Amino acid sequence: MGVVLRPEPPGPWLLQRRRACAATCKMSPFFRKRKTCYQVKVSDEEQCTYLSKSPEIGHLQENYYNLCVEKSQKINYFILHKLQEVDKEIEKGLEGLTLNIAGNSCLMPVERVTCEDFWILSRILKKNLYINGLDVRYNLISDVGAYYAARLLQKQHKLIYLNLMFNDIGPEGGELIAKALHKNTTLKYLRMTGNKIENKGGMFFAAMLQINSSLEKLDLGDCDLGMQSVIAFATVLTQNQTIKGINLNRPILYGEQEESTVHLGHMLKENHCLVELHMCKHNVKNCGIKQLCDALYLNGSLRYLDVSCNKITRDGMVYLADVLKTNTTLEVLDLSFNRIENAGAKYLSETLASYNRSLKALSVVSNNIEGEGLVALSQSMKINPTLSNVYIWGNKFDEATCVAYSELMQMGRLKPDNTDVEAYVVDGHVYLAEVSNGLKRHYYWRPTYGAACRHSANAGFTLVPVGGHL
Repeated sequence: MGVVLRPEPPGPWLLQRRRACAATCKMSPFFRKRKTCYQVKVSDEEQCTYLSKSPEIGHLQENYYNLCVEKSQKINYFILHKLQEVDKEIEKGLEGLTLNIAGNSCLMPVERVTCEDFWILSRILKKNLYINGLDVRYNLISDVGAYYAARLLQKQHKLIYLNLMFNDIGPEGGELIAKALHKNTTLKYLRMTGNKIENKGGMFFAAMLQINSSLEKLDLGDCDLGMQSVIAFATVLTQNQTIKGINLNRPILYGEQEESTVHLGHMLKENHCLVELHMCKHNVKNCGIKQLCDALYLNGSLRYLDVSCNKITRDGMVYLADVLKTNTTLEVLDLSFNRIENAGAKYLSETLASYNRSLKALSVVSNNIEGEGLVALSQSMKINPTLSNVYIWGNKFDEATCVAYSELMQMGRLKPDNTDVEAYVVDGHVYLAEVSNGLKRHYYWRPTYGAACRHSANAGFTLVPVGGHL
């Protein structure tokens, strides 16, 4: 049997494979080197023991390379590099690995994954026992690639995490993946963020939740969901008892009736399993937050509520402050990019100082709060022993605010990792600078070097861990 590799200059990994093969092969295979052609010759009867190892014990890059040659598929050297990294982890005896082939790396040349690349990937991962997570965010996977993703979900029974964030999957591709999850019993966390599956695709995912009993976290943010699919999710989640976290950020809604909050509020009254709910950019105003607060009086499971990037004002904080007096389960509250102002901050401060002892993290980033409201929040922290994380950047700092938060950090009440500001002194005056901490700083991206998953940058997911991956 003769296998002729593509006429490409060999990388270091291939030379290592040759040396290892020459050392372990029963028949001492020879390599014939030309200027641009490399060949491996093995007899039909005797297989090279190194090259014939099964896919489930590693050597993913070898399998990928050989399958590309067999199918006359162009080799993606970025994928090859990532498979080499995973092979090294497998050789160390590690299991439960995530294959990260994100297409938005800034530090190395990236050849983004196409549908054809994903087809080859799905073939080599189908029977692999060591990889249980696949991250192919920011690539070029379309509805054709979604077909191969659906096949992978049907065949691979170890995969618990699949990240397809910001590819080119449309409604048809969304339908294929949703239907594949009807029979899948292993996937725990699916990220479809940024794929324009629209209302049609959203309806298929809502229908899937009526059948699937294993999925724990589903992210459909920025997917152009319509009101119909949002209502469908709210209806299905009144019965679904396995979903712990759902992201319905930025649906395409028409009108000013805040209809989505009515249905999601009703769902929260009935559902006692949901732990994490994201409702960014739902056009929620004061009437909408009242609907949600009415539901929180009856809900005993929700620990993380994200209503950032809405139109909530100080009047809406009256309802929220009241429900926080009696609610004992909510631990993380994200109010970033609303407009609660001084009055809203004071309402929250009074409740946190006198009543609530369950909230651990509060974000009021960019809420048009001035010094008076920010100082009130700092005073509540001195009384409340539970509130540990406060994020205030983007508001209007005066010197009293800077001094108040500087004192909190100096006395150890507010740890540097638990806030997004840091105090410094110039000419005897205290100022606050921004620090890259927050509830979900790495939601759309993550650092490609350094501490890739710092808890301080993703405090919301650290305090309320739902799903094994960000």
